[in-house]
Amino acid sequence: MDEADIANEQAAKQLPDPKGWKILCALIEAKDEFENSLIKKAKETMKIEEQTSPVLFVLKIGDLAYKDETKFPTGAWCKEGDFVITRAYSGTRVMIYGKEFRIINDDQVEAVVEDPRGITRAY
Repeated sequence: MDEADIANEQAAKQLPDPKGWKILCALIEAKDEFENSLIKKAKETMKIEEQTSPVLFVLKIGDLAYKDETKFPTGAWCKEGDFVITRAYSGTRVMIYGKEFRIINDDQVEAVVEDPRGITRAY
């Protein structure tokens, strides 16, 4: 295992375990070029796109998420590894080693998408 692998493994151990009905999600990284162009985006533009994106990647699901059979009669709305749509800025925002993550409630998931490319927040 090289130094980069060790650093990545240690960073992964820093990810919080969501408790109760919470879900830990990662933000989708913005592309550094505008669509159909070779023009590079400013870092601030990329940051805004990432923070306002309605698409999140589900990393971990809390132990009580989707257990309420009255609220979720058909079962879980998403699973680890899914791309989900939520409202922009949803959840608790945390920074870990310079990367932003969100902790959202299980009922904040509005949809699951197979391919998040091309999905952006409508302005």
